[in-house]
Amino acid sequence: MKKVLLLFCSLWLSYLTVNVQAQENTATTCHMQVSVLTCAPGNELYALFGHTALRIVDTITGMDVVYNYGTFDFNDPNFYTKFVRGKLDYYLNPESYVNFLAIYQYENRSVTEQVLQLSCEEKLALYDALNHNLLPANKYYHYDFLLDNCTTRIRDLIVKYTKGLTIQQPLVPVGTTYRNMLHQYLDAGKQPWSKFGIDLLLGMPCDKVVDINESQFLPDYLLKAVDASSNRLVQVKQQTFTARLASETSTTIPPLWVTGILFGLLVLSAFSKKTSVQRFITTLYSLLLYLLGVVGVLLLFMWLGTDHQTCRNNLNILWAWPWHIVAAWAVVKQPKWWQRYQYFQAIAMALLLASWWWLPQQLPLPVVPLVIWLSVMGWVNSRNRK
Repeated sequence: MKKVLLLFCSLWLSYLTVNVQAQENTATTCHMQVSVLTCAPGNELYALFGHTALRIVDTITGMDVVYNYGTFDFNDPNFYTKFVRGKLDYYLNPESYVNFLAIYQYENRSVTEQVLQLSCEEKLALYDALNHNLLPANKYYHYDFLLDNCTTRIRDLIVKYTKGLTIQQPLVPVGTTYRNMLHQYLDAGKQPWSKFGIDLLLGMPCDKVVDINESQFLPDYLLKAVDASSNRLVQVKQQTFTARLASETSTTIPPLWVTGILFGLLVLSAFSKKTSVQRFITTLYSLLLYLLGVVGVLLLFMWLGTDHQTCRNNLNILWAWPWHIVAAWAVVKQPKWWQRYQYFQAIAMALLLASWWWLPQQLPLPVVPLVIWLSVMGWVNSRNRK
């Protein structure tokens, strides 16, 4: 009987200990404040789409930590190789709020804070999840520009460990794609060449129409989602730093102007009978085919040789043929197959132009003059032979 009584008392004490410990944990987290930090876009391409992080403040202990999923190791000996091949892991990094804010003050980028209205249990669950993700086995993740980034990680934590996000209305107009959303920032940041490069490298996955959840892959749209959530998720919203107004001067010549002017000069040159002018056109055509071949090889490499999901199924390969590298040599030598090759090129480019606006991928507009020239030159060369 004594043994039974001792066992009962032992179990009861264990229960009380666990219960008291849980109450202490809950009480501790009730002193906490959880905030979503949204950092405005910067001038550089890597910062052009903004940034998201979580801030945890404990009013009792004085803890003020920012949990940042947007960090990677520059000191990795294979950094550039991993970056190009899409194998570079990002990781969760805690840093002091003072240091975090100082970076954005230095870069003159506004920071908006949304203090979340959470229960003590939700704060504890979120805090425990963040610390669990800080463990060496959990802190690293395979970054994906559209599907798994610093913003989507914060969104997923909010959805999983709090009352979640209940959005009734779309955050973007119906029919908006990932590419449309990226263009908004590239245009606002006056980055025409970056826009051209992104449209060149990113394939059909970027042209998927986004739903409410997918549109939150960019910081500003997660901010909008948290604001718009019907379960009143935001307790306080404030701007912890407001960027100074900076003068905007842009002298960049858009790529469409460059390709358009080049096309115009080539058309005018075609009317010249001078041997030197014709030799110049032939040399330029050979150089263009070689460059397009190099671009085609790059597109194939990004599609088949890397882990970048957004670079797959890239229809820019329809005009940037990898085998143009060989064709560049044939411009001068003109082997037997040259006329057939040029005839096929002329027809293929004409069909591409005819279907341009109906393709499932939005191709870069500055390429249009080049495609027209490829079609015209292909047709002319298919009719003439040395």
